[in-house]
Amino acid sequence: MKAIVCNNFGPIRNIEYKDVDEPNLDENSILIKVSSVGVNFPDGLLVQGKYQLKPETPFIPGMEVAGEVIDIGNKDSDFSVGDRIAALSQLNGYAEKAVVKTFSTFKIPENMSYDDACALLCAYGTSHYALKQRGQLKKGETLVVLGASGSTGIAAIQIGKIMGAKVIAVASNSEKQKIAEENGADLSIGYDNLKEKLKEISNGKGIDVIFDPVGGDTFDTIARTMARKGRLLVIGFASGSIPKLAVNLALVKEFSVVGVFWGAFTRAEPNEYKINMIELFDWYQKGLLKPLIEENYPLSQAAKVLEKILARGAKGKIILKPWKIKFC
Repeated sequence: MKAIVCNNFGPIRNIEYKDVDEPNLDENSILIKVSSVGVNFPDGLLVQGKYQLKPETPFIPGMEVAGEVIDIGNKDSDFSVGDRIAALSQLNGYAEKAVVKTFSTFKIPENMSYDDACALLCAYGTSHYALKQRGQLKKGETLVVLGASGSTGIAAIQIGKIMGAKVIAVASNSEKQKIAEENGADLSIGYDNLKEKLKEISNGKGIDVIFDPVGGDTFDTIARTMARKGRLLVIGFASGSIPKLAVNLALVKEFSVVGVFWGAFTRAEPNEYKINMIELFDWYQKGLLKPLIEENYPLSQAAKVLEKILARGAKGKIILKPWKIKFC
C-alpha cells in the first residue's frame, strides 16, 4: 500500500510517498480502508523532531483518520466489517490503510462525511475539552479566540457560541476575520493594538476566557487583558515562539493560566473523552456545528499541505485523500 514515511527527523520536504507493507492486526485493533486523513499542526512538528512525541524512525505520521472497517482483530468486537468509523491514532494515519485501536474508534452517522468526522476529532475535540473541562466556560462570559480562522479556532468559535458565550475572534487579515464571523463570531478584530481593543470591548472589565493556540509575543499582550478569575488557555505555539509569563500579572489580576493537552486527556480520562465525542456528534446531528473543510489534497501532496499549515496559511481543515479521486 502507499503511505507517507518519515525516514529521519528533518525538513518536511524530506518525507516520502512510497510503498510500505500493510499493517498487522492484533485483538484490540481494527483495520480500515482510509478515506480521509485529517492534517494537524503537530504532524508537521512531529516529522521535524520538534514535538513532545518522538517516535523511532522510520514512521508514518497522522493522528486522525476516517474510513471503512475491512478487518477486525477480535470477532466479538462491537465493530463489523463495513462500518463507517473515525479514529485517533498517534501515528500511521497517512496511509491507504491503517490499524486503529478499538477504544479510540467511533462509528459515525450516515449523514456525516468522512471529512467532517476527521475534523471533529482533533480540532473540535481539542477546542471542546479546552472550553468545557479546562476553561469551564459559562453562559454570558466573553471568550476571545486567537488564530480564529484555523481549524481549532473555528471549532472554538462554534463551541463557544453553543455554550452561550460572547465570542471575539482575532485573526491576521480581513479575509480570515470574515471567515470567523461566518462561523459564528460576534465580532472579529486584528492583532494590532490588541490590548486596547479588548479593553474597549470588555468595557475595562477584562476577558473571561482566552483561547490561545498562537503563543509568542501575543501571549504577553493578552495576559494583560484578563478579567479577575479569568482563564487563559494555552493550546499551542503556532507562532513558533514559546512565551514567558510575567507571573506578577497572574497574582495582581487573579487569573489562571491553564494548559490544554487534549492527547493526554484522551488517554488519561477515556470515559470523559467518549462523553465529549458523543456530545460533539450530537451537536453535529442537530446542525449546531459544522466543520469548515478548506480543501482536499491527494495523500502524495502531504509535504505541501504540512508546509502550508505550519506557515499558518490554512483556513479551516485540510484533508488528505489516500485513494484516487477527481480534484477540481
